[in-house]
Amino acid sequence: MTCRSDWTKKEIRAIHDRPLLDLIYQAASVHRENHSATQVQVCSLISIKTGGCPEDCKYCPQSARYQTNVTATALMKEEEIVDMAKQAIAKGATRVCLGAAWRSVRDSAQFDLVLCAIRQITDMGVEVCCTLGMLTDFQAVRLKEAGLYAYNHNLDTSPEFYASITTTRRYEDRLKTLDVVEKAGISVCCGGIIGMGESVDDRVGLIHMLARRTPHPESVPINILIPVQGTPLQERQPVPIWDMIRVIATARITMPKAMVRLSAGRLERSLEEQALCFLAGANSIFSGEKLLTRPNPDFDEDENMLRLFGLTPRPTFTPIARNKFTQLKCEFVSCDL
Repeated sequence: MTCRSDWTKKEIRAIHDRPLLDLIYQAASVHRENHSATQVQVCSLISIKTGGCPEDCKYCPQSARYQTNVTATALMKEEEIVDMAKQAIAKGATRVCLGAAWRSVRDSAQFDLVLCAIRQITDMGVEVCCTLGMLTDFQAVRLKEAGLYAYNHNLDTSPEFYASITTTRRYEDRLKTLDVVEKAGISVCCGGIIGMGESVDDRVGLIHMLARRTPHPESVPINILIPVQGTPLQERQPVPIWDMIRVIATARITMPKAMVRLSAGRLERSLEEQALCFLAGANSIFSGEKLLTRPNPDFDEDENMLRLFGLTPRPTFTPIARNKFTQLKCEFVSCDL
């Protein structure tokens, strides 16, 4: 199946609404045409700066606007970030993601610290991804020069439903950040959340926005909302696993080369439910005790699950030949902050 970027909403809705078993079968077939059916990439997400975010995303316990059980913390020290990355890599992670609860990146000593941490983790031979908020062109270039492999910036939902979830940032701002990342030559990691009260049309609209990008995002994380006490969405009921499977399968069919990642909400799903997600085209998980601030299956639990399913961790595919700048370990940026 060739990659297309001219999908219509009508076509995507028709895929999404197929009889469930037919949909899973087609998605599994597309998956096997484009990926190893026995490999799953294990990622680890480290919250390097937690809480205190000025934005009002209704799903997020890190917003300073809501009274949740999340305590705002300062940016971690460089050695703490690198040490946590080492621990995750030792347990099998081949992609390390660094997340900071910032609205946007500021040119500061804190950003310099993050750049130094990226260099060190990249030199361990794994993919490094960051989610730090909005970026300028120059900041994206600096991240690329530091060796950053991918940048996560989720669209969350459709353009039509977005204002019901976030009012402190426009949908266009998110799209602009994706363009900035692509322009700098960094892989795009972009997905969304289901279970926030959106319609099926909104889920189709999200996939439509992603599948029409050229190229498609390298990585598409699919999250199930975890309602958190104190947030406006605290009373939302969990969506059925069939909704998740339909979204995963539709993403796999419309973006055949992308890594489709099972992200937030996996802890609440049974092994049988997760097996169906893998069958429908998911080929990556986030492992470790926490996913930013929410509980998540730990590495040992996931190792047992993958073994049960006959799946093996996918090796990293960070290019061996790196940008010449990445060899200059912090020559232009002091790491002693």
